[in-house]
Amino acid sequence: NEAFGKLGERQKILVVPPDYTRMPSRAGELTEMAWEYYGKKLTDILPALGTHTPMTAPQISHMFGRTPQSLFREHDWRNDVVTLGEVPESYINEVSEGKLNFTWPAQVNRLLVEGGFDLILSIGQVVPHEVVGMANYNKNILVGTGGSEGINKSHYIGAVYGMERMMGRADTPVRRVFNYATDHFAAQLPIVYVLTVVGVNSCGEQQTYGLFVGDDLEVFDSAARLSLEVNFVMVEKPLQKVVVWLDPTEFKSTWLGNKSIYRTRMAIADGGELIVLAPALKEFGEDRTIDRLIRKYGYFGTPHTLRAVEENAELQENLGAAAHLIHGSSEGRFSVTYCPGKEHENLSQEEIESVGFQWDDIDKVM
Repeated sequence: NEAFGKLGERQKILVVPPDYTRMPSRAGELTEMAWEYYGKKLTDILPALGTHTPMTAPQISHMFGRTPQSLFREHDWRNDVVTLGEVPESYINEVSEGKLNFTWPAQVNRLLVEGGFDLILSIGQVVPHEVVGMANYNKNILVGTGGSEGINKSHYIGAVYGMERMMGRADTPVRRVFNYATDHFAAQLPIVYVLTVVGVNSCGEQQTYGLFVGDDLEVFDSAARLSLEVNFVMVEKPLQKVVVWLDPTEFKSTWLGNKSIYRTRMAIADGGELIVLAPALKEFGEDRTIDRLIRKYGYFGTPHTLRAVEENAELQENLGAAAHLIHGSSEGRFSVTYCPGKEHENLSQEEIESVGFQWDDIDKVM
């Protein structure tokens, strides 16, 4: 309430919180507090879905408590976006170290521009992120309320630069693109960022370690510094062998299951091995097109994927999938062995090996 008080009198307010996939962020409670403080002046809540599925009514009440459901709007990334400006090709070329040549559209949901708001509260958690380095801040607006072109291109910029060079860093090529867009095209939007840092404490419980409120890069940098302390586990020396268990209720594809690679790759030694126990693994992509592209091009590293993108229109039109192919490769640095279940719907040894992974028998490994 003290922070809201310092923002002064406001007449029409929009809140942009994360969606249900970011439940531990405390953004639900903060949105509820904003509604309690501002009352009828808070007219709209637009969860930053990006291209995720809209939230259900039970999810909204679970995450946002007493906040009225009637205030919630759905972000439709196909039809609701407006382009504020284009980040020039020369800038993309510069931040990608000469590897990429395209413009980047700074897009947001039209509600932000046309809604007549004098305060837009962007609420979310700063946490290490494989695509941008550290999640949230202006990503919540430009990706969370953006369109597919901007989302896919930002994923691809990050993948080409290299996940291991970015994870946990506040200043990355993708963040520079977002900052360019914010500085050049979004200065007129009355955005104030409310950023949390949440982590697991020594008792194994979720704890809030910091709350940062402000309208500029400094608020993000402060939160990112704390997140690095709270959300990173440092190992004394690189690990030779890592075994990951993928919960069968959640992980049925490599599209999601490859988080096992993203979350461990910085800790694995050169020549090490990652073993992924995936009892429910039955497909590569959750989406039909993406499943086909993964089967066709495989996880064979950055040079292979860059070449494939240059030569194939279907990948140029699916840069998010191309980014995923890069993210899922160890670049030959360590081996990745998937151990799927043995039901008829599970991926076979041939399928696993065809995309560049090794296969092993889940019963034998366990």
